[in-house]
Amino acid sequence: MNSTHLMSNYGTRALTLVRGEGSRVWDDQGKEYLDAVSGLAVCGLGHCHPAVTAALTNQADTLVHCSNLFNIPHQQELADKLSAISGLDRAFFCNSGTEANEAAIKLCRLYAHSKSIENPEILVCEGAFHGRSLGALSATWGSKARNGFAPLLEGFSHIPYGDISAVEAAATNESIVAVMLEPIQGEAGVVIPPPEYLHQLRSLCDTKGWLLVLDEIQTGNGRTGSYFAFQQSQAKPDILTTAKGLGNGLPIGACLASKEIADLLVPGTHGTTFGGNPLVSRAACAVVDTIETEKLADRAKEIGSWLVDQLQLRLGDLPQVLDIRGAGLMLAIELSGPCSELVALAANAGLIINVTGSNRVRLLPPLNISNSDAHMLLDILCPLIEAWEAK
Repeated sequence: MNSTHLMSNYGTRALTLVRGEGSRVWDDQGKEYLDAVSGLAVCGLGHCHPAVTAALTNQADTLVHCSNLFNIPHQQELADKLSAISGLDRAFFCNSGTEANEAAIKLCRLYAHSKSIENPEILVCEGAFHGRSLGALSATWGSKARNGFAPLLEGFSHIPYGDISAVEAAATNESIVAVMLEPIQGEAGVVIPPPEYLHQLRSLCDTKGWLLVLDEIQTGNGRTGSYFAFQQSQAKPDILTTAKGLGNGLPIGACLASKEIADLLVPGTHGTTFGGNPLVSRAACAVVDTIETEKLADRAKEIGSWLVDQLQLRLGDLPQVLDIRGAGLMLAIELSGPCSELVALAANAGLIINVTGSNRVRLLPPLNISNSDAHMLLDILCPLIEAWEAK
């Protein structure tokens, strides 16, 4: 089912999904699939979680939208929750991760101008993906996303990811005001930096007077084994962005910042029509409460570690399997060559997976995936990779 009136930027889509429950989805032919991607790391609570459904149905019957010209109690409640978790003081709500990163970039520039830096530079990383608007795209790495959209914004310098010496080498540039990066790179194939990297960045930013901006669009909301990934390094950022798992399918993003930085946004400097409206804010409050009360970050850490161990046991000795890595339920199997055909083969077998960077199988199952479903994931995927490797 592909409409001729849709733009073609998503290509031809093979499946039509019409229903979901927990870790399972069903297509329009009634076929059932185990969803090991969670709508690209969005449905961390699984599909149609009762707490989110209750919040949505109640709020839809009360008030869906009123704009940010008015106080929105659930938006304020959500800001309080995220502030308590992150240790950051203020929140701006928008509709997506891209928009959250746009807000972060604007904050960096306001900060620069408050310091009389007229042409500020933000250090960003090779392999990064920060979004598809022109600002976020300018911070993103790679020709595939960027080709055809020049001229992009000035003010971004790309450096190797995970290499603190590259950051130190760039420190002579007096125009630098911030370092912006993902604690774990997602679209690049679950690339995990050295364990001391974020702490070293925090120290260097403190020394130089730079802002540390962490893009936790994908890594936040329990995905990597703590509510935010930075909490495993204690490298508290000045600005943090998140989205994806925050709404469990509802379009919401957040830019969190320390009071000193957040106060640079005064009336008229930034805004959104739909961001943080009553419906999405109430849903996100239910998501945060569920992650916290059901200890889903701990669950992600536990089951994610088990999955990595099992993948190592079953696939680790295959010559064409280059690496198996993960943090919580953000996992990757890096193969020696292009493997995009595995997506269709897995779907035929009743499993939804993702391949990124042409040769990395990425797994992002719900944080509350059951033990039996985790076994099923392995029992479908491992034979497919073994057959691919044998070719």
